Amino acid sequence: MGHSLYDKHSAAMKMEQLLRRELGTVVLEETGYSGSGWISQGKSYITDAGWVFVKVNPRAEARRMFLGEVASLDAILETNTIRVPKPIKVLDLEGGGSALAMEHVQMDSIKQSAVLGEQIADLHLHNQKLGEKLKKQENTIGMGAGQSKLQCVEKYGFSTVTCCGYIPQVNDWHSDWVTFFTSQRIEPQMDLMEEQSGDREARELWAHLQLKVPDMFKSCKIVPVLLHGDLYGGNIAEDQFGPCVFDPASYYGHSECDLAISGLLGGLGSSFYDAYHNKIPRADGFERRQLLYQLYHSLNQWNHFGAEYREPSVAIMRALVQ
Repeated sequence: MGHSLYDKHSAAMKMEQLLRRELGTVVLEETGYSGSGWISQGKSYITDAGWVFVKVNPRAEARRMFLGEVASLDAILETNTIRVPKPIKVLDLEGGGSALAMEHVQMDSIKQSAVLGEQIADLHLHNQKLGEKLKKQENTIGMGAGQSKLQCVEKYGFSTVTCCGYIPQVNDWHSDWVTFFTSQRIEPQMDLMEEQSGDREARELWAHLQLKVPDMFKSCKIVPVLLHGDLYGGNIAEDQFGPCVFDPASYYGHSECDLAISGLLGGLGSSFYDAYHNKIPRADGFERRQLLYQLYHSLNQWNHFGAEYREPSVAIMRALVQ
């Protein structure tokens, strides 16, 4: 017992030394505020520059995961559409694992669901509006394309690997959305499932389903949008300034993707959807595509947590092949 307490004290001292050095702070005091998810643990500290929240993960792949989160947070911040914590630095822990220091946000439960819906819609509309603005500038005498630092993204993917949970998402740029989603979202999850369980029914269902996927998008015009990537009740909150989202796993994809995981895990009320669809109306086939997008998150849960999450994934595929 005493040895365990000593180990904890020693780990806390090493963390304190690391934070003082890497954050360049003299003041470093724990606030007593902590937060934990199913992937990482975190706590807040008072520093020379104010409150800082530090997430810690002991896994070898944690650095890749946190670097993807930093890129996601930076990308969302640049849109100036919805509040996210500002990332500060990714730190390597002695003995393995990594930490991510970011702005501390005093989070409360979400009350302004409609505002959140509007702001997520604004996030999703940002790239399209930017493209329209740049095109207008190009067509204006004296306003060449080279005069703008901003760039409209015209493909699907992201600048780096991001992780949904701790499983990496391949984000290689692709001009075709259906190919991107099947080859870089569903297929990697199916391959992981195959390695871990070799589930024959799931593999056969996917073989049938992937032939039907293109038909789900025939009447659907898709513009690449910056996605949060893991948008459900566990990753939303609000502070004194309004709604805030965190723990993103971003990439440029179809706007409908961001609405899917909440259908599995909940947390976004009807006022959110009403406000969102007031700005981005539902397209024909929305419900069927939601099932397809939920399949990705369901497979992701299966690969994270094991066989108890098999049935939801298989049930979605059964429904979609009918």
